[in-house]
Amino acid sequence: MMGGRRDGLMRSSSNSNSILSLRTSRIAIAIAIGILMGCIFAFFYPYGFLHPYYPPSTAAATISNSISQESSSECESSERINILKADIVRMTEKNAELRKQVRELNEKLRLAEQGTDTAQKQFLALGEQPKAGPFGTVKSLRTNPTVVPDESINPRLAKILGEVAVRKELVVVLANVNVKEMLEVQVSTVKKAGILNYLVVALDDEIESYCKANGVAAYKRDPDDGVDEIGRSGGNHAVSGLKFRILREFLQLGYSILLSDVDIIYLKNPFDHLYRDSDVESMTDGHNNATAYGYNDVFDEPAMGWARYAHTMRIWVYNSGFFYIRPTIPSIELLDRVADRLSKEKAWDQAVFNEVLFYPSHPGYEGLHASRRTMDFYTFMNSKVLFKTVRKDPNLKKLKPVIIHINYHPDKLPRMRAVVDYYFNGKQDALDSFPDGSQ
Repeated sequence: MMGGRRDGLMRSSSNSNSILSLRTSRIAIAIAIGILMGCIFAFFYPYGFLHPYYPPSTAAATISNSISQESSSECESSERINILKADIVRMTEKNAELRKQVRELNEKLRLAEQGTDTAQKQFLALGEQPKAGPFGTVKSLRTNPTVVPDESINPRLAKILGEVAVRKELVVVLANVNVKEMLEVQVSTVKKAGILNYLVVALDDEIESYCKANGVAAYKRDPDDGVDEIGRSGGNHAVSGLKFRILREFLQLGYSILLSDVDIIYLKNPFDHLYRDSDVESMTDGHNNATAYGYNDVFDEPAMGWARYAHTMRIWVYNSGFFYIRPTIPSIELLDRVADRLSKEKAWDQAVFNEVLFYPSHPGYEGLHASRRTMDFYTFMNSKVLFKTVRKDPNLKKLKPVIIHINYHPDKLPRMRAVVDYYFNGKQDALDSFPDGSQ
């Protein structure tokens, strides 16, 4: 009995252990399967099974898509390479465009530098670059180099100038039939003063015939409808504006010109009294040292209080009817600028002449870099100085100027004849009957 119970108990215990072991194994397998499935879902659904990142699909479909993505990776790589190649082409084209822009900017910079250091380059062309000397001894460059003569622009004029000029210099006068009487008076004084290098630019046939008949060198331009119509029929101001266009050829041919209006009396040879150290050497409309050579004019504006006084620099204008001009680049630029403005504006040539000469560079405008000299107003005298001052002063009456320009008075011909009588014919009262100014 006892033995049977013991055996039964042992079998029962053994069975129980087997069942427990089987259950434990099943639980372990379930846990392992759960962990494995969790890993699989974690891999394919890192943001959760129901996350909006994934479109509605089954797990099988997701696994299939993953497999297909892996299989198409080679195609995507090819497409990426093509995109990169296209990007490289675009960058290469952009680089080429940038290189072109850099070249253009460098060229503009070079031209700008060329414009800013012109004076230095001119000096270097003339000699070795110097060091600054001791205080009070340095002198800047004033005389620009002359241009290389170009006879191809007008061989006929070049031949005439070669025959008339003395040391590449001559007086040039423009004249038409309207000023013939004044020209006759001027020619008579030119001959008395012994001036050989004198040339008349004949603007019509009558002046050309007069010059030939009186042994005066003349040049008649080739026909030019616009210019020659002004020359034939224009008055003093029209002809005065025309001279800037005509004079350019003379400078291109390498000649220094003393440009003269017809209302000028020559008492001496002017070439004996020039300095030739500037691009332009001109007579002045000034009548004393201050007006002729410049002065500090104080402008008073009481409303400004402490700053009521403003200092200004003033000078009376150069006379565009008598000036000496050298064949330099600034001189030719002066003629070009004046002629261009006169062709576009209704302006007085003398005003434009002075504006171009004197206005400095400022925003929107580049001034002319031409050197200039004011002639002695007692040596190259205007008619205001003569009739208002000189004829009334016993000491000044003894002076004999080089020229007298009847520029301040409209009754030009009678005053010219009176000047001839006074200085050449010795008539001491020849100037007395004229008023200081015009009536």
